[in-house]
Amino acid sequence: MTVLVGGIPVTYAATGVAGVPLSFVVVMGVLGLLVVGYAGVSRRVSHTAPFFALLTLGLGGRAGMVGATVEFLGYNAIQISLYAFLGDRMSGLAGGAWWVWAAGAWMVITVFGLARMSANTLVLGGMLLVELSVIALFVIAAFTNPATGHLDAAPWQWRSLLQDGAGGALALTMAAFVGFECGPVFSEEARSPRAVMTATFTVAGCLGVLYAVLAWAVWTGVGPHVLTGGGDPSGYVFASLGRIYGTGVADLATLLLVTSVLAAMMSFHHVVSRNLFGLARERVLPQAITTVSTGGRGGVPVGGSLVQSATALLVIAGFVWSGADPIKVMFTWLSTVGALCILGLLVAASVAAHAYYRAGGGGHEGVFMRVVAPIIGALTGGLVVLFMASNLRNLLGLSPGSPLVWLLPAIVAAVAVTGWTWGGILRTRRPGVYARLGRGTPAPVTVLDHDLAELEV
Repeated sequence: MTVLVGGIPVTYAATGVAGVPLSFVVVMGVLGLLVVGYAGVSRRVSHTAPFFALLTLGLGGRAGMVGATVEFLGYNAIQISLYAFLGDRMSGLAGGAWWVWAAGAWMVITVFGLARMSANTLVLGGMLLVELSVIALFVIAAFTNPATGHLDAAPWQWRSLLQDGAGGALALTMAAFVGFECGPVFSEEARSPRAVMTATFTVAGCLGVLYAVLAWAVWTGVGPHVLTGGGDPSGYVFASLGRIYGTGVADLATLLLVTSVLAAMMSFHHVVSRNLFGLARERVLPQAITTVSTGGRGGVPVGGSLVQSATALLVIAGFVWSGADPIKVMFTWLSTVGALCILGLLVAASVAAHAYYRAGGGGHEGVFMRVVAPIIGALTGGLVVLFMASNLRNLLGLSPGSPLVWLLPAIVAAVAVTGWTWGGILRTRRPGVYARLGRGTPAPVTVLDHDLAELEV
């Protein structure tokens, strides 16, 4: 719902590119190639910080520490950006300052971050079922009541994508996929490594098809003249639902937008907390972060959860203090940082996976998984990263020649250098810890095997 209401209309309005549906197909194909090596190695080595583990095993400990720091930046940036989106949306609907609503959401996420994963799954699954029902209503309304009077196939033509603004469209499209690669983070809590790999590919494929259809539905149901005519892009879908089904369905969609954002923030919160737990377990971070709650089916990483909550609170407070616009600055800039970080990590993971297999890692994987997919994925993914970087000025709404266009790449580079330096310090001062990085051996009491779930430990 967040992508339908916010991401897709904003992409049309901000870039003027008609080929947004096609951009989802392109990004889906690139991500499909990128994730082959990443998921394949993750199946062999379970780790709650999979980018850290894969880069360590394929490219060395210092590269792994770069992955760990960039991973922390990327997922936190995406998660915290959604506080601004939710706060601004609720402020427009019900009044009040955006940060008040963001603070309320922060408290909800903090509480659910300490709950068992099974409880979160029930909540997220229930939200998703209702969301998909309303989304289906919008798609039906769009294709049966096209704004132009007919179905327009222009968004599926290559010339509609290959124009000025294509890089921005690809960047915003990539941001919509962030999170699909999180399956390996939960590998120690999953039924089997194969289940994690299957889920990762299934999610990538399903999201790509769904988003492409939704983008075409928005173009058809709202109309190109409205999408590029200014105004609040996030109101277009609600207006279409209200016009066809009445205000009741539009109000329900508004409520589901809120729950959708909360669900996304909750998911990213769990990813960050488990990343931190995995790093602390390998003695890269303070041991206090390995604290977990008790539970018959495995504990929740309390230490990592509290660190993520504290990080989010500090960043929100910083933006409130600065007086920055919650959407134009906080949401746009942080979500762009997150998308750049995760796509860059997937490219690096493909290179690391190829190096891992070339060094004799793995089992009986075929040539496609060991060589073809990682190399092609890294090349195509690298091109998408360049497209995104070359369109940062337009994406961030900066004036020509603004030096701020270098700020985001500088932040990512500084974080990467920090990780590289950190790895060098570990190698020099704590060689024993450095030599064991990326092994991913779970602590058997804190991460309990499901087959032993009913036994008292």
